[in-house]
Amino acid sequence: MQSENSESRLTNKIPQLQSIVAMPSLATLTPREPQHLNMDIDKKTLGYSSNGNLKSRLQCKFAQPANTEELCFEEMSQWSQSLERLLSSKYGMKIFQAFLKSEFSDENLEFWVVCEDYKKIKSSFRMSSRAKKIFKCYIQAEAPREINIDHKTREVIRTNIKVPSAVCFDDAQRIVFGLMEKDSYPRFLKSDVYRTLLDSTSEPMRM
Repeated sequence: MQSENSESRLTNKIPQLQSIVAMPSLATLTPREPQHLNMDIDKKTLGYSSNGNLKSRLQCKFAQPANTEELCFEEMSQWSQSLERLLSSKYGMKIFQAFLKSEFSDENLEFWVVCEDYKKIKSSFRMSSRAKKIFKCYIQAEAPREINIDHKTREVIRTNIKVPSAVCFDDAQRIVFGLMEKDSYPRFLKSDVYRTLLDSTSEPMRM
């Protein structure tokens, strides 16, 4: 009887999971970026199954479906240990980004991931071009995806990108990471979507 009540409770939350987890255009290594940036975008879409048992209806069809992995309770419970642990998980990153998108507050995470990708650039020409695009999209006043940083940091970055290096966005990255750690990350851990996913993974959930 208790099992039936638990399944009924989770089933009632399915529409919310569908609207938050099964969202399009979630990036694997780089997030969604405005088309005018002309950066690489992962067009993979998270799928959602409306048939079958509870576990199959909670499935998330992520990128590279041929390489299936199991998202288990142990991994998901570790996401609550720290924001670093959450962002180090491929699925944790996607689910957290989907949650932020549902709140229209994903620009900080998007910027943080874009900076991680930027640091991997080897070509000085490409680094210079990408640095200018990142500045226009996230840093400058009234940018389309403007992040919440102070004026001093913004002006330091404006100077840094004239001779760009792998660390020229580090100060801004630290600021947005701190904002996520204090605000959106605790909200995610308390959210129905995270709690419901934890409840649904008493057995491994095939991704």
